[in-house]
Amino acid sequence: MVLNVEVCKGLGVPTCQLDMEMVERKGKGHPDVICDRAAEELSVALSKYYLEKTGRILHHNVDKCVLVGGQSNAVFGGGEVIEPIYLLLVGRAALNLPKGERVPIGKLVVKTTRDWLSENFRFLDPTTDIIIDYRIKPGSVDLVETFELGVDVPRANDTSFGVAFAPLTETEKLVYMAEKTLNSPEVKKAHPEIGEDIKVMGVRRKDRIDITVACAIISRLTPDPDHYLSVKETIKDIVYKLASKITEKDVEVYVNTADDPANNVYYLTVTGTSAEHGDDGQVGRGNRANGLITPYRPMTLEATAGKNPVSHVGKTYNIAARKIVEKLINEEESVEQASCYIVSRIGKPINEPQAINIEVYTDSPLNVIKTTAENIASEVMEEMPRIWKGFIEKQYELF
Repeated sequence: MVLNVEVCKGLGVPTCQLDMEMVERKGKGHPDVICDRAAEELSVALSKYYLEKTGRILHHNVDKCVLVGGQSNAVFGGGEVIEPIYLLLVGRAALNLPKGERVPIGKLVVKTTRDWLSENFRFLDPTTDIIIDYRIKPGSVDLVETFELGVDVPRANDTSFGVAFAPLTETEKLVYMAEKTLNSPEVKKAHPEIGEDIKVMGVRRKDRIDITVACAIISRLTPDPDHYLSVKETIKDIVYKLASKITEKDVEVYVNTADDPANNVYYLTVTGTSAEHGDDGQVGRGNRANGLITPYRPMTLEATAGKNPVSHVGKTYNIAARKIVEKLINEEESVEQASCYIVSRIGKPINEPQAINIEVYTDSPLNVIKTTAENIASEVMEEMPRIWKGFIEKQYELF
Protein backbone atom coordinates (compact mmCIF):
# COMPACT_ATOMS: atom_id res chain seq x y z
CA MET A 1 0.00 0.00 0.00
CA VAL A 2 1.30 3.44 -0.97
CA LEU A 3 1.18 5.49 2.22
CA ASN A 4 1.78 8.99 0.84
CA VAL A 5 -1.53 9.33 -1.02
CA GLU A 6 -3.69 12.34 -0.25
CA VAL A 7 -7.29 12.28 -1.44
CA CYS A 8 -9.25 15.51 -1.35
CA LYS A 9 -12.43 17.02 -2.74
CA GLY A 10 -12.14 19.42 -5.63
CA LEU A 11 -13.05 23.04 -5.13
CA GLY A 12 -15.75 24.70 -7.18
CA VAL A 13 -17.59 22.81 -9.93
CA PRO A 14 -16.43 20.23 -12.49
CA THR A 15 -15.00 21.68 -15.70
CA CYS A 16 -18.07 20.73 -17.74
CA GLN A 17 -20.16 23.04 -15.54
CA LEU A 18 -17.95 26.12 -15.93
CA ASP A 19 -19.31 29.00 -18.01
CA MET A 20 -16.22 28.94 -20.27
CA GLU A 21 -13.88 26.31 -21.59
CA MET A 22 -11.03 26.41 -24.12
CA VAL A 23 -9.41 23.32 -25.63
CA GLU A 24 -6.80 22.89 -28.36
CA ARG A 25 -5.27 20.00 -30.29
CA LYS A 26 -2.43 20.14 -32.77
CA GLY A 27 -2.61 17.42 -35.42
CA LYS A 28 0.07 15.02 -36.57
CA GLY A 29 1.29 17.34 -39.32
CA HIS A 30 1.82 20.36 -37.07
CA PRO A 31 5.53 21.31 -36.78
CA ASP A 32 5.48 20.94 -32.97
CA VAL A 33 3.92 17.49 -33.22
CA ILE A 34 6.45 16.48 -35.89
CA CYS A 35 9.18 17.28 -33.35
CA ASP A 36 7.41 15.30 -30.61
CA ARG A 37 7.00 12.35 -32.94
CA ALA A 38 10.62 12.48 -34.09
CA ALA A 39 11.89 12.43 -30.50
CA GLU A 40 9.58 9.63 -29.37
CA GLU A 41 10.21 7.43 -32.41
CA LEU A 42 13.95 7.76 -31.82
CA SER A 43 13.53 6.79 -28.15
CA VAL A 44 11.56 3.70 -29.15
CA ALA A 45 14.13 2.77 -31.80
CA LEU A 46 17.00 3.21 -29.34
CA SER A 47 15.19 1.17 -26.69
CA LYS A 48 14.61 -1.70 -29.12
CA TYR A 49 18.22 -1.55 -30.27
CA TYR A 50 19.49 -1.69 -26.69
CA LEU A 51 17.19 -4.60 -25.89
CA GLU A 52 18.38 -6.53 -28.92
CA LYS A 53 22.06 -5.92 -28.22
CA THR A 54 22.20 -6.00 -24.41
CA GLY A 55 18.91 -7.41 -23.17
CA ARG A 56 17.92 -4.16 -21.40
CA ILE A 57 17.20 -0.54 -22.16
CA LEU A 58 20.20 1.69 -21.54
CA HIS A 59 20.25 5.32 -20.43
CA HIS A 60 18.99 7.85 -22.94
CA ASN A 61 16.97 11.05 -23.14
CA VAL A 62 16.47 12.30 -26.69
CA ASP A 63 13.74 14.77 -25.78
CA LYS A 64 15.09 17.84 -27.54
CA CYS A 65 14.17 18.47 -31.16
CA VAL A 66 13.70 21.58 -33.25
CA LEU A 67 12.25 22.08 -36.71
CA VAL A 68 13.20 25.00 -38.94
CA GLY A 69 10.57 25.63 -41.57
CA GLY A 70 11.49 25.48 -45.24
CA GLN A 71 10.32 27.49 -48.22
CA SER A 72 7.76 26.47 -50.80
CA ASN A 73 5.67 27.82 -53.64
CA ALA A 74 2.18 26.35 -53.38
CA VAL A 75 -0.20 27.26 -56.20
CA PHE A 76 -3.56 25.90 -57.31
CA GLY A 77 -2.94 22.71 -59.22
CA GLY A 78 0.77 22.45 -58.38
CA GLY A 79 3.69 23.92 -56.51
CA GLU A 80 7.11 22.87 -55.25
CA VAL A 81 9.33 22.84 -52.18
CA ILE A 82 12.09 25.36 -52.82
CA GLU A 83 14.10 24.97 -49.61
CA PRO A 84 13.78 21.83 -47.46
CA ILE A 85 12.63 21.65 -43.84
CA TYR A 86 15.46 21.22 -41.34
CA LEU A 87 14.95 18.83 -38.42
CA LEU A 88 17.54 18.60 -35.63
CA LEU A 89 17.31 15.89 -32.96
CA VAL A 90 19.31 16.53 -29.79
CA GLY A 91 19.81 14.47 -26.67
CA ARG A 92 21.89 12.09 -24.57
CA ALA A 93 22.28 8.36 -25.02
CA ALA A 94 24.59 5.46 -24.24
CA LEU A 95 26.56 5.05 -27.46
CA ASN A 96 29.30 2.62 -26.42
CA LEU A 97 28.09 -0.94 -25.83
CA PRO A 98 29.90 -3.90 -24.23
CA LYS A 99 32.65 -5.56 -26.31
CA GLY A 100 33.53 -2.26 -27.93
CA GLU A 101 30.46 -2.03 -30.13
CA ARG A 102 29.15 1.45 -30.87
CA VAL A 103 25.54 2.43 -31.55
CA PRO A 104 25.21 3.56 -35.20
CA ILE A 105 23.28 6.59 -34.02
CA GLY A 106 23.40 8.51 -37.30
CA LYS A 107 21.92 5.68 -39.33
CA LEU A 108 19.35 5.02 -36.60
CA VAL A 109 18.20 8.66 -36.54
CA VAL A 110 17.89 9.00 -40.30
CA LYS A 111 16.24 5.64 -40.99
CA THR A 112 13.79 5.90 -38.09
CA THR A 113 12.74 9.44 -39.01
CA ARG A 114 12.37 8.71 -42.71
CA ASP A 115 10.32 5.60 -42.01
CA TRP A 116 7.65 7.29 -39.88
CA LEU A 117 7.56 10.34 -42.14
CA SER A 118 6.86 8.07 -45.11
CA GLU A 119 4.07 6.34 -43.20
CA ASN A 120 2.37 9.56 -42.07
CA PHE A 121 2.81 12.10 -44.87
CA ARG A 122 1.46 11.30 -48.32
CA PHE A 123 3.01 14.26 -50.15
CA LEU A 124 6.24 14.93 -48.25
CA ASP A 125 9.33 13.25 -49.68
CA PRO A 126 11.63 12.48 -46.70
CA THR A 127 14.66 12.23 -48.99
CA THR A 128 14.32 15.67 -50.62
CA ASP A 129 11.81 17.82 -48.70
CA ILE A 130 13.47 17.57 -45.27
CA ILE A 131 17.04 17.54 -43.94
CA ILE A 132 17.44 15.24 -40.91
CA ASP A 133 20.30 16.10 -38.56
CA TYR A 134 21.29 15.06 -35.03
CA ARG A 135 23.48 15.90 -32.05
CA ILE A 136 23.31 12.91 -29.70
CA LYS A 137 26.03 12.55 -27.06
CA PRO A 138 26.61 10.45 -23.90
CA GLY A 139 24.77 11.47 -20.72
CA SER A 140 26.20 13.04 -17.58
CA VAL A 141 27.93 10.71 -15.11
CA ASP A 142 25.45 11.28 -12.25
CA LEU A 143 22.34 10.57 -14.32
CA VAL A 144 23.87 7.52 -15.99
CA GLU A 145 24.89 6.11 -12.60
CA THR A 146 21.40 6.77 -11.21
CA PHE A 147 19.97 4.87 -14.17
CA GLU A 148 22.39 1.95 -13.78
CA LEU A 149 21.66 1.59 -10.05
CA GLY A 150 17.99 0.91 -10.64
CA VAL A 151 18.17 -2.38 -12.52
CA ASP A 152 15.34 -4.15 -10.64
CA VAL A 153 13.29 -1.11 -9.64
CA PRO A 154 14.34 1.95 -11.69
CA ARG A 155 15.27 5.10 -9.83
CA ALA A 156 13.73 8.42 -10.78
CA ASN A 157 15.78 10.22 -13.38
CA ASP A 158 14.50 13.60 -12.23
CA THR A 159 12.51 15.40 -9.57
CA SER A 160 9.42 15.96 -11.64
CA PHE A 161 5.68 15.43 -11.69
CA GLY A 162 2.95 13.98 -13.87
CA VAL A 163 -0.72 14.89 -13.98
CA ALA A 164 -3.93 13.56 -15.49
CA PHE A 165 -7.67 14.09 -15.35
CA ALA A 166 -10.82 12.22 -16.31
CA PRO A 167 -13.28 12.06 -17.88
CA LEU A 168 -13.03 14.35 -20.93
CA THR A 169 -15.71 16.98 -21.32
CA GLU A 170 -17.80 17.10 -24.50
CA THR A 171 -15.69 20.00 -25.74
CA GLU A 172 -12.48 18.05 -25.15
CA LYS A 173 -13.88 14.96 -26.87
CA LEU A 174 -15.03 16.99 -29.87
CA VAL A 175 -11.69 18.78 -30.31
CA TYR A 176 -9.72 15.56 -29.93
CA MET A 177 -11.92 13.52 -32.26
CA ALA A 178 -12.20 16.28 -34.87
CA GLU A 179 -8.46 16.15 -35.56
CA LYS A 180 -8.35 12.37 -35.34
CA THR A 181 -11.25 12.06 -37.78
CA LEU A 182 -9.91 14.57 -40.30
CA ASN A 183 -6.54 12.79 -40.24
CA SER A 184 -8.05 9.31 -40.43
CA PRO A 185 -7.28 6.99 -43.40
CA GLU A 186 -10.99 6.93 -44.31
CA VAL A 187 -11.23 10.70 -44.66
CA LYS A 188 -7.90 10.95 -46.48
CA LYS A 189 -9.05 8.33 -48.98
CA ALA A 190 -12.37 10.08 -49.62
CA HIS A 191 -10.92 13.62 -49.54
CA PRO A 192 -7.18 13.47 -50.34
CA GLU A 193 -6.98 17.28 -50.57
CA ILE A 194 -7.07 17.46 -46.76
CA GLY A 195 -3.48 17.73 -45.52
CA GLU A 196 -1.96 16.39 -42.30
CA ASP A 197 -1.33 19.73 -40.59
CA ILE A 198 -4.62 20.25 -38.76
CA LYS A 199 -5.13 22.34 -35.64
CA VAL A 200 -8.46 22.43 -33.81
CA MET A 201 -9.49 25.00 -31.21
CA GLY A 202 -12.69 24.61 -29.23
CA VAL A 203 -14.28 27.39 -27.19
CA ARG A 204 -17.38 26.66 -25.14
CA ARG A 205 -19.51 29.49 -23.81
CA LYS A 206 -22.14 27.85 -21.60
CA ASP A 207 -24.15 25.70 -24.08
CA ARG A 208 -22.49 26.83 -27.31
CA ILE A 209 -19.26 25.40 -28.74
CA ASP A 210 -17.26 27.17 -31.45
CA ILE A 211 -14.80 24.95 -33.32
CA THR A 212 -12.07 26.61 -35.37
CA VAL A 213 -10.14 24.33 -37.72
CA ALA A 214 -6.89 25.31 -39.43
CA CYS A 215 -6.27 22.72 -42.14
CA ALA A 216 -3.53 22.61 -44.75
CA ILE A 217 -4.94 21.87 -48.20
CA ILE A 218 -2.88 19.97 -50.80
CA SER A 219 -2.22 22.37 -53.67
CA ARG A 220 -1.67 19.85 -56.49
CA LEU A 221 -5.08 18.30 -55.83
CA THR A 222 -6.87 21.65 -55.66
CA PRO A 223 -7.15 23.12 -59.17
CA ASP A 224 -8.89 26.41 -58.33
CA PRO A 225 -10.47 28.54 -55.56
CA ASP A 226 -13.90 27.01 -56.08
CA HIS A 227 -12.53 23.53 -55.41
CA TYR A 228 -10.70 24.87 -52.35
CA LEU A 229 -13.91 26.33 -50.97
CA SER A 230 -15.72 23.02 -51.55
CA VAL A 231 -13.02 21.22 -49.51
CA LYS A 232 -13.58 23.71 -46.67
CA GLU A 233 -17.30 22.91 -46.76
CA THR A 234 -16.48 19.20 -46.65
CA ILE A 235 -14.35 19.74 -43.56
CA LYS A 236 -17.21 21.63 -41.90
CA ASP A 237 -19.66 18.84 -42.73
CA ILE A 238 -17.34 16.20 -41.26
CA VAL A 239 -16.98 18.11 -37.98
CA TYR A 240 -20.71 18.87 -37.75
CA LYS A 241 -21.53 15.20 -38.26
CA LEU A 242 -19.04 14.25 -35.57
CA ALA A 243 -20.41 16.88 -33.19
CA SER A 244 -23.94 15.49 -33.50
CA LYS A 245 -22.65 12.20 -32.07
CA ILE A 246 -20.83 13.81 -29.14
CA THR A 247 -22.96 16.70 -27.89
CA GLU A 248 -26.42 18.22 -27.98
CA LYS A 249 -25.00 21.71 -27.48
CA ASP A 250 -25.11 24.26 -30.29
CA VAL A 251 -21.97 23.93 -32.41
CA GLU A 252 -20.52 26.32 -34.98
CA VAL A 253 -17.58 25.28 -37.16
CA TYR A 254 -15.11 27.66 -38.84
CA VAL A 255 -12.40 26.54 -41.26
CA ASN A 256 -9.24 28.41 -42.34
CA THR A 257 -10.48 31.78 -41.15
CA ALA A 258 -7.27 33.55 -42.26
CA ASP A 259 -8.20 33.01 -45.92
CA ASP A 260 -8.56 36.22 -47.92
CA PRO A 261 -9.80 35.39 -51.43
CA ALA A 262 -9.76 39.06 -52.45
CA ASN A 263 -5.98 39.03 -52.02
CA ASN A 264 -5.50 35.43 -53.20
CA VAL A 265 -4.63 34.18 -49.71
CA TYR A 266 -5.45 30.51 -49.12
CA TYR A 267 -4.01 27.81 -46.84
CA LEU A 268 -2.40 25.81 -49.64
CA THR A 269 0.57 23.50 -49.06
CA VAL A 270 2.63 21.26 -51.31
CA THR A 271 3.40 18.65 -48.63
CA GLY A 272 0.44 18.89 -46.25
CA THR A 273 2.31 20.68 -43.46
CA SER A 274 2.96 24.35 -42.75
CA ALA A 275 6.54 23.34 -41.91
CA GLU A 276 7.29 23.57 -45.62
CA HIS A 277 7.07 27.36 -45.58
CA GLY A 278 8.48 29.03 -42.52
CA ASP A 279 6.46 27.55 -39.66
CA ASP A 280 8.91 26.21 -37.06
CA GLY A 281 8.45 23.58 -34.35
CA GLN A 282 9.86 22.30 -31.07
CA VAL A 283 9.38 19.39 -28.70
CA GLY A 284 7.00 20.09 -25.82
CA ARG A 285 5.22 23.10 -27.31
CA GLY A 286 2.21 21.11 -28.48
CA ASN A 287 -0.27 18.69 -26.95
CA ARG A 288 0.16 17.45 -23.41
CA ALA A 289 0.39 13.75 -22.61
CA ASN A 290 -3.32 13.14 -23.23
CA GLY A 291 -3.24 14.68 -26.70
CA LEU A 292 -4.85 17.98 -25.72
CA ILE A 293 -3.94 21.48 -24.54
CA THR A 294 -6.36 22.31 -21.72
CA PRO A 295 -5.80 25.59 -19.83
CA TYR A 296 -8.90 24.93 -17.68
CA ARG A 297 -7.38 21.65 -16.44
CA PRO A 298 -4.20 20.69 -14.57
CA MET A 299 -1.24 20.39 -16.92
CA THR A 300 2.52 19.96 -16.74
CA LEU A 301 5.00 21.71 -19.02
CA GLU A 302 7.13 18.56 -19.06
CA ALA A 303 7.70 17.21 -22.58
CA THR A 304 6.98 13.48 -22.57
CA ALA A 305 8.32 12.67 -26.03
CA GLY A 306 11.84 11.25 -26.26
CA LYS A 307 12.42 10.68 -22.55
CA ASN A 308 13.55 7.19 -21.64
CA PRO A 309 10.59 4.96 -20.74
CA VAL A 310 12.29 3.23 -17.82
CA SER A 311 13.16 5.89 -15.27
CA HIS A 312 12.14 9.32 -16.50
CA VAL A 313 9.12 10.14 -14.37
CA GLY A 314 8.45 13.26 -16.44
CA LYS A 315 7.15 10.74 -18.93
CA THR A 316 5.96 7.74 -16.96
CA TYR A 317 4.13 9.54 -14.15
CA ASN A 318 1.77 11.17 -16.67
CA ILE A 319 0.67 7.72 -17.78
CA ALA A 320 0.49 6.44 -14.20
CA ALA A 321 -1.69 9.40 -13.21
CA ARG A 322 -3.95 8.74 -16.19
CA LYS A 323 -4.36 5.09 -15.22
CA ILE A 324 -5.30 6.10 -11.67
CA VAL A 325 -8.01 8.60 -12.64
CA GLU A 326 -9.49 6.41 -15.37
CA LYS A 327 -9.71 3.41 -13.03
CA LEU A 328 -11.21 5.57 -10.30
CA ILE A 329 -13.89 6.99 -12.62
CA ASN A 330 -14.75 3.48 -13.81
CA GLU A 331 -14.94 1.95 -10.34
CA GLU A 332 -16.67 4.77 -8.45
CA GLU A 333 -19.80 5.95 -10.28
CA SER A 334 -20.30 8.78 -7.80
CA VAL A 335 -17.03 10.45 -8.88
CA GLU A 336 -17.98 12.96 -11.55
CA GLN A 337 -14.44 14.21 -12.20
CA ALA A 338 -10.98 13.30 -10.91
CA SER A 339 -7.45 14.67 -11.20
CA CYS A 340 -4.19 13.07 -10.11
CA TYR A 341 -0.80 14.62 -9.39
CA ILE A 342 2.31 12.49 -8.80
CA VAL A 343 5.73 13.90 -7.90
CA SER A 344 9.05 12.08 -7.67
CA ARG A 345 12.37 12.72 -5.96
CA ILE A 346 15.46 12.10 -8.08
CA GLY A 347 17.33 8.92 -7.21
CA LYS A 348 14.40 7.30 -5.40
CA PRO A 349 12.59 4.18 -6.71
CA ILE A 350 9.95 5.14 -9.28
CA ASN A 351 7.31 3.10 -7.45
CA GLU A 352 7.87 5.16 -4.31
CA PRO A 353 6.82 8.67 -5.35
CA GLN A 354 7.33 11.60 -3.03
CA ALA A 355 3.59 12.28 -3.05
CA ILE A 356 0.35 11.41 -4.84
CA ASN A 357 -2.60 13.79 -4.70
CA ILE A 358 -5.97 12.63 -6.02
CA GLU A 359 -8.66 15.28 -6.32
CA VAL A 360 -12.27 14.17 -6.74
CA TYR A 361 -15.62 15.79 -7.43
CA THR A 362 -18.22 13.64 -5.74
CA ASP A 363 -21.31 13.78 -3.54
CA SER A 364 -20.23 10.66 -1.67
CA PRO A 365 -18.41 10.84 1.68
CA LEU A 366 -14.69 11.24 1.08
CA ASN A 367 -13.77 8.24 3.26
CA VAL A 368 -15.69 5.95 0.88
CA ILE A 369 -13.71 7.19 -2.13
CA LYS A 370 -10.41 7.39 -0.25
CA THR A 371 -10.00 3.64 0.22
CA THR A 372 -10.72 2.91 -3.44
CA ALA A 373 -8.37 5.68 -4.61
CA GLU A 374 -5.53 4.48 -2.36
CA ASN A 375 -5.92 0.89 -3.55
CA ILE A 376 -5.89 1.96 -7.21
CA ALA A 377 -2.81 4.14 -6.65
CA SER A 378 -1.01 1.20 -5.01
CA GLU A 379 -1.87 -1.12 -7.90
CA VAL A 380 -0.59 1.36 -10.47
CA MET A 381 2.62 2.02 -8.54
CA GLU A 382 3.29 -1.72 -8.33
CA GLU A 383 3.18 -1.82 -12.14
CA MET A 384 5.69 1.03 -12.55
CA PRO A 385 8.87 -1.08 -12.95
CA ARG A 386 7.22 -2.70 -16.01
CA ILE A 387 5.53 0.34 -17.50
CA TRP A 388 8.32 0.78 -20.08
CA LYS A 389 6.90 -2.09 -22.13
CA GLY A 390 3.81 -0.05 -22.98
CA PHE A 391 5.95 2.76 -24.39
CA ILE A 392 7.96 0.39 -26.57
CA GLU A 393 4.73 -1.09 -27.91
CA LYS A 394 3.25 2.42 -28.42
CA GLN A 395 0.22 1.75 -26.23
CA TYR A 396 0.03 5.23 -24.70
CA GLU A 397 -1.02 8.61 -26.02
CA LEU A 398 1.87 10.98 -25.41
CA PHE A 399 1.14 14.11 -27.46
